[in-house]
Amino acid sequence: MLTRKNDNLNSEFTFCYIQGHMNEFFRSIILQRTGATSLFEKEMIQELWSGYGKIIRVTLENASVDSVVIKHVQMPINKNHPRGWNTDIGHQRKVKSYKVETTWYELYSKNSIARLPQCLAIETKDDEVLMVMEDLNEAGYHLRKSFVTWDEIAECLAWLAQFHASYLGETPVGLWEVGTYWNLETRPQELAILEDQKLREAAPIIDEKLNRCEYKTFVHGDAKLANFCFKESGQVGGLDFQYVGGGCGIKDVAYFIGSCMNESECERLEAKVLDTYFECLQNEMKERNEALETEWRSLYRVAWADFHRFLKGWSPSHWKINSYSERITAEVINNL
Repeated sequence: MLTRKNDNLNSEFTFCYIQGHMNEFFRSIILQRTGATSLFEKEMIQELWSGYGKIIRVTLENASVDSVVIKHVQMPINKNHPRGWNTDIGHQRKVKSYKVETTWYELYSKNSIARLPQCLAIETKDDEVLMVMEDLNEAGYHLRKSFVTWDEIAECLAWLAQFHASYLGETPVGLWEVGTYWNLETRPQELAILEDQKLREAAPIIDEKLNRCEYKTFVHGDAKLANFCFKESGQVGGLDFQYVGGGCGIKDVAYFIGSCMNESECERLEAKVLDTYFECLQNEMKERNEALETEWRSLYRVAWADFHRFLKGWSPSHWKINSYSERITAEVINNL
């Protein structure tokens, strides 16, 4: 069995959220778009990072579906980042991430052949954003995994391949120009305090090497195991599109594997991971593209080093910092 550690914040249920805290305008939007006669909160799924709102499951009465998932974004009065990054840079990054997510659902999500929730409504009022989305639990994707088998990992790699194949060559207008939440340009503070001098000096070169790749697509940008949901049959759906943007798809693969394998598994199964992903990707494309595969394979460890750079500056004691990542990163730096 392969394991992961949960990076999400623990949350307590907050009942009567719709009636008590969401304004009547948003409540009316939910009723109107779903055709429901009434609604009530079933559960709070989680709080958004740093207190920027909540994701809740809402039960509907007399609607075509029994429930929907609501992502309700509210700008916090007091910023409360769990690792102390309470800065304007961080705030603006999060604000943009929610704008990106709404643009993603409005303009791009329907083009994905990878399974993801249908967006039923998006509304903005003052400093609040409401996203009404299909409840993937109701569609059968009700399993969340903390322990994953190889077959389940392969399903997630297939999902990533489908996602990347859907947007090859597209320009990310309204999304992040360079996707992923750890993109170097958006993380100057983490770079500034990075104690690993060789990595700090190499970071811009690593970033440029990834950004100048010939074959680009849209990357998910936060493709950790916690953002995948599973059917009993093993099929996978993906969630959370705040950091979708342009770039090399292999960044998603490296980040995903780091979220669900320990260091010995990362090393032992590296070739199998890449072979599985690229077999799926080639099958999803209209015709085989060996040049793309060659380029992206060569950038797998570069992408790994890129995330390692962010992690060592953001949280130097993080569990994902291990000997495999250190060896890979040292190798990448030596080969620049």
